Amino acid sequence: MGTNDASAADTMEPMITAVLKGAPPVRFEFWDGSSFGPEDAPGTLAIRSADALRRIVWAPGELGFGRAFVVGDVDIEGNVARVLRALQTAMPGDVGVGLAALPVVADTARKLGVIGAPLPPPPEEHNPRGLRHSISRDKDAVSHHYDVGNDFYALVLGPSMTYSCARFVTPDTDLAAAQAAKHDLICRKLGLGEAGRRQDGVRPRLLDVGCGWGSMAIHAASTYDVDVVGVTISDEQARLARKRVAEAGMGDRVEIRIQDYREVGDGPYDAISSIGMAEHVGKKRMEQYFTGLWGQLRPGGRMMNHAIGSIGGSKLSSRSFVGRYVFPDGELLDLADTILAMQAAGFEVRDVENLREHYATTLDCWVANLEADWEAAIGLVGERRARVWQLYMSGSINGFYDGGLQLYQTLGVKAAEGRSLMPATRADWG
Repeated sequence: MGTNDASAADTMEPMITAVLKGAPPVRFEFWDGSSFGPEDAPGTLAIRSADALRRIVWAPGELGFGRAFVVGDVDIEGNVARVLRALQTAMPGDVGVGLAALPVVADTARKLGVIGAPLPPPPEEHNPRGLRHSISRDKDAVSHHYDVGNDFYALVLGPSMTYSCARFVTPDTDLAAAQAAKHDLICRKLGLGEAGRRQDGVRPRLLDVGCGWGSMAIHAASTYDVDVVGVTISDEQARLARKRVAEAGMGDRVEIRIQDYREVGDGPYDAISSIGMAEHVGKKRMEQYFTGLWGQLRPGGRMMNHAIGSIGGSKLSSRSFVGRYVFPDGELLDLADTILAMQAAGFEVRDVENLREHYATTLDCWVANLEADWEAAIGLVGERRARVWQLYMSGSINGFYDGGLQLYQTLGVKAAEGRSLMPATRADWG
């Protein structure tokens, strides 16, 4: 604490008002018990230690705020997504401190006696090295995100073990049913149930790129009588996916491989699904990605690209919270760039659907699962990593809520001598 006898609230209020450019939309509480802000706010931002300010001085913007949250210097009481939404509304842009407000932040830190060398970042941060989107660096980045423990993902995702946007057909659809509905929609768009898909009595083949824990592969094989090859570069995912395939009795229909998409070469396949995978590819490699997969399709085959996007596209910076803690090297493409890359690779784009509101609902379910079993989550991955996921998913709810994030299903077909072999209408997808 500084040398004066002012409370933390008295010292911090002018700075917070300056950063927010007005009265705070949430209540602020401080380490010494002082507080200010509306009593009827949607929640409280609790600053547990003056070190939170020190972290923000050295990493203005969302990274400093994220570090403070992960280590517990900052906490959010109430619905995390609603509190973040209120702050974002008051302070458009990243939740953090812009450069213009940095002098008043630094002056407040000086008054509190917390100016000093930067504090070490939490060990949960990851900043991969090597050539961006090389096979080795991609495996490192994917491992950071997905190899935190299958039991933790089971707690968050529920029994469907599906880490992508669900499809809530009715308001009372539960998460497991919504994930099954998403898988079924993709299968129908790919035409897996349409007459004439079998070639000489052989079951159609589906390639599931970025297969996760095998849920799409199991659904397609068991519901549409197809053979599936699922590929992932996560060792943990592959291990559990193989176990789930065996338990579902689909061992003769589904093969799970630890394999990069660039290494697949055993086509032709009748259909390809890519669900939550393209975000890891990168804009510069997207045409190469689609070209390689186009080459694995038979004429008339279809590919579904199900991916998060953003208007104008965005590369997740290593100075962002999500880029440093959650999706290292992640990139979100503008829909137009995805379509251009598909077309450049030879695909004829036949259908686009945006499910962004469904992803906000999906994330609501995941956050509820995490918070309902909070102590169990801490036991599995530690409190800091559990807080990473709480902040990341809660913030993402708002991105899909306000349209900053999109979720596109983009369907392409490999035309056969100019013929798409597509049904005449969507109603005929089977």
